[in-house]
Amino acid sequence: MSEAPIDSQKRQLIKLGAAALAITQTPSALAAISFNSSSATIKAATTADLTKIIPSSQQPLPVIGMGTWQTFNVGNNQKLREKRCAVLKAFFEQGGGMIDSSPMYGSSEAVIGDCLQQLSFPEANFSATKVWTSSANEGIQQIADSHKLWRINQFDLFQVHNLAGWKKHLPYLQAMKANGRLNYVGITTSHGRRHTELEQIMRNETIDFVQLTYNIADREVESRLLPLAKDRGIAVIVNRPFQGGSLFRKIANKPLPPWAKEINCDNWAQFFLKFVVSHDAVTCAIPATTRVEHMLQNMAARLGPMPDSNIRQQMFRYWKNL
Repeated sequence: MSEAPIDSQKRQLIKLGAAALAITQTPSALAAISFNSSSATIKAATTADLTKIIPSSQQPLPVIGMGTWQTFNVGNNQKLREKRCAVLKAFFEQGGGMIDSSPMYGSSEAVIGDCLQQLSFPEANFSATKVWTSSANEGIQQIADSHKLWRINQFDLFQVHNLAGWKKHLPYLQAMKANGRLNYVGITTSHGRRHTELEQIMRNETIDFVQLTYNIADREVESRLLPLAKDRGIAVIVNRPFQGGSLFRKIANKPLPPWAKEINCDNWAQFFLKFVVSHDAVTCAIPATTRVEHMLQNMAARLGPMPDSNIRQQMFRYWKNL
């Protein structure tokens, strides 16, 4: 029998307290660090916050979460499930919070539930999944199924996946939130062709989160969607921060710039993640991985100085010219 999940109200208070403590233990700011590049003198003026604030609630959330698309879809393979549990254990040990999944991701939700049970349902878990169907009735069933698969009584966040049937699902999710059965409501896309419709939803509907694709190679959302999210007080989850792994293929065997050390980037994963989460409209990025060592690299991106706007432009120019 699975361990009973912690009471949702108590869990929320624990998470808020732990996150607040994390903030108080974070250095407020470092003196500006100047360093020379080949083209300019650039500065890192602040340290990395362990968290960013969800605008609709003021709840802190760790800036590096975890995606599960493909990586946790391992079926009943016990050896692979054990490896995924090791990845999840490392995630929480390094201060992780948000786990993001979907019914679209095959067995991922079941694997997550198994791992959470083995880890005794970590209090830091910020549970985020999705509704993925055009049918209202199927959506209601998916929501019920997700609770059973994750083995939890209440989710932090339900999102409408890729805008599918959003006019049917958003009212139901908003009612769940109003009735205290859900903390946050969101909507997602990973396709640029849906950005116009997504923008209209962000302007006209009451949502807490939007999830979209953003990385150093795909910056389309910088022009309209990220500024709109900031203006509307909508938290932003970034998927595909490594562009499905293609960013690593481009930089294979190529060195980091020498000045990357000044923003505590020891590897390209941290370089790419810091570029994403340092945007002032971004709340959280959700890279996916199957390996503990890669999880440790990802989680280290939330520590040390964060790039300011000038450094971000320097990062982009360096990557573009590789």
